[in-house]
Amino acid sequence: MKLGLVTYMIGAQWDVPTMIEKCTALGYQGVELRTTHAHGVELSLSAQERREVRARFADSDVTLWGLGTTCCYHAADPAEVKRNIAETKEWVQLAVDVGAVGVKVRPNGFQEEQGIPKEKTLEQIGLAYRECGAYAAEHGIELWMEVHGRGTKDPRYMRTIMQTAEQDNCLVCWNSNPGEEDENGSIKASFDLLKPWIRSCHIHRLA
Repeated sequence: MKLGLVTYMIGAQWDVPTMIEKCTALGYQGVELRTTHAHGVELSLSAQERREVRARFADSDVTLWGLGTTCCYHAADPAEVKRNIAETKEWVQLAVDVGAVGVKVRPNGFQEEQGIPKEKTLEQIGLAYRECGAYAAEHGIELWMEVHGRGTKDPRYMRTIMQTAEQDNCLVCWNSNPGEEDENGSIKASFDLLKPWIRSCHIHRLA
């Protein structure tokens, strides 16, 4: 396992040169760039700006591990799901252009208040993830679904999503959420549910 940095909190105000400088000095080997933060690696980048980002990381010892998006596929409105699928594909193209390994997406909850059973939402998420994964595979990019969302962060539900996706490059970002421990304080049972797909982990506490 290699230690990297997610810009969700730490590094949220750093531009790309500062990010690379800080990661190099502190020994972080990779970085996941969370969308909307100061690094500015967004879909709006021009072709030249994308080449510049790629070159900066290529000239450093820091791997541009991933692009952390807010794309999700749980919405009750099919048009919203379709929009998120289309946006995911745009992020995949950005990942290709800037030299990132993968793109992070997420589930974000159920729609039971609208009369939609959990099983239906899980299937919807999994099928959308499969479509995005097939597109990403054509471009040599991995997708990572964060263990995230009200209810959907339960590893049992995440396992259902992954079994539905059935795409080799559709993987999981373990998010170290509270409540995953058993009565003995172990996360083994929860972790084992998703172990075949886990590609990266978010660490919230170092002690």
